[in-house]
Amino acid sequence: MLSPSLSMASALLQENTGGYPSPPILALVEGGLCAKDRFGRRPGRIRLGPKDTPMSTATVPQTTITDWRQEWFEFEGATYLNLASQAPLPKVTLKAIQATMDAKKFPYQKPDSIFFEVPNRCRANIAKLIGAQPEEIALTTGASSGAMAVAYALNWKSSDEVLTSRGEFPLQYTTWKPMEQREGIKVNVVAPQGKFLTTDDVIAALTQGALLLLDVSQSCGAVPMDVRKLGADFLVCAGYKWLLGAFGTGFFWIKRELLASVRPGPFYWMAVAGSDNFSKLDFSNPKVEESARRWDAPEWASHFNFNLESLDASVEFVLRATPETVLEHNQELIDFMFSRLPVDRCVAASPLDRKLRGPYGCFVARTPERTAELYKKLREQNVHVSLREGKIRVSPYLFNTIQDIDRLIAVITT
Repeated sequence: MLSPSLSMASALLQENTGGYPSPPILALVEGGLCAKDRFGRRPGRIRLGPKDTPMSTATVPQTTITDWRQEWFEFEGATYLNLASQAPLPKVTLKAIQATMDAKKFPYQKPDSIFFEVPNRCRANIAKLIGAQPEEIALTTGASSGAMAVAYALNWKSSDEVLTSRGEFPLQYTTWKPMEQREGIKVNVVAPQGKFLTTDDVIAALTQGALLLLDVSQSCGAVPMDVRKLGADFLVCAGYKWLLGAFGTGFFWIKRELLASVRPGPFYWMAVAGSDNFSKLDFSNPKVEESARRWDAPEWASHFNFNLESLDASVEFVLRATPETVLEHNQELIDFMFSRLPVDRCVAASPLDRKLRGPYGCFVARTPERTAELYKKLREQNVHVSLREGKIRVSPYLFNTIQDIDRLIAVITT
């Protein structure tokens, strides 16, 4: 059994692909986790965010792809810069969902093997996206269900602790705070020493032998990653953001080497070895398959699950687009936004150096009250962004262009 000291903090991971920082590094992300791994290896140190500097006067970036917008339906006059909250489904995904709904009209037309085709393909594509193996992937309803799987899978001692960071997504607290009462563990929260949370902030709070759990909901699909280079033990991810799937989708990755060490527990019946042959099912003494399928959301991994069909089609779309393309496109738009923000009214709330931030950027007005007013004004003008922790978050995607950033700036300055 594993007896961990599980350490966590806010993190977004980027790998050494296409000129990005050496792996693994840390940067801010909504709902992420990071720490030394279970063998005590520490991530490379960087500082997350430059000291306060004036906004640059960057030139307009030249985006080379101009036809991505055709992959989505019209937004009815809206400027949608809010993918970090909820992704609009691409046309190809909506067509896949409709085909599955049509199949449900006549289920007798489909063989038993159809139950496994979509989930198997979805696992394979997610594995390809993160550099993993399909048997390490569980198909879940989101990041929360993956975090809960970790909470119940580990063999806790009262001396164990969980390390997270201030401002984390609520799932970190709703998962781990109850475990203080249940298992007697301690949840510690790291506060940044400067403007942004840094690697040094996290490392200073760590102990030897920590397991590493990463919530990659705000990076997977938009930032290149390879789990073998990250030094992670577990990944959890929501599917409705940068994976472009429906709400209620996601995945959980566990390192293969840990499968034999986790605590036994109830599991989904289709994770029984041999369950792919419906005519020979024998559950008198069920043996769980040596894979992550045991954590599949019950009744989830099937062709007839409309949500899973959406994730399957969307992940294929993301693989075609590539995270490298998404990140480069978004960084150009966010750089342009920071260059155009009026310095007498707004202040950047994300690192200006693109290597130190994720696929979105945040800014604030000169006072919290003006920030809230500005957010309301943007929504009234049909410019859709998020207000998170008193900051306006702008998260574009491939369907956005410089004209969308121009419209955002126009609303701010009028």
